[in-house]
Amino acid sequence: MGKSVEISGTKNNFWINLPVKDLERSKEFFAHLGFPINLVPGTPGNMFSFLAGDNSVVINLFEEKIFKTFSLNGLPDTHRATEVFLNVGADSKVAVDKYAETVRKAGGKIFAEPGEKDGWMYGCGFADLDGHRW
Repeated sequence: MGKSVEISGTKNNFWINLPVKDLERSKEFFAHLGFPINLVPGTPGNMFSFLAGDNSVVINLFEEKIFKTFSLNGLPDTHRATEVFLNVGADSKVAVDKYAETVRKAGGKIFAEPGEKDGWMYGCGFADLDGHRW
């Protein structure tokens, strides 16, 4: 594994950027799931940022029209195809089951009910409001 590199005086961090149709609804959805907000001074009103995991990976949500200005590409129909599969860890089966129920209450869609997979993993799959799969 390579060594850590500083670019322009900042640590080399990792961000995930996702397009969303309705920024306010997405903010509410992820807040309901318990993701901590990433307070970034000067954040424009067309994006929202939160943290995920023990390493505090930054996940930025951008309105679709703004996202396109960065990606310089079209957006996939996430309700028909999977662009990326994001994963969040849980420490028990009970935690997975509770998380699935929280997702349902927040308006997400469970596409794989909680259960065992491949004899060693217990989890579930859900789609957020924009069809991104978790």
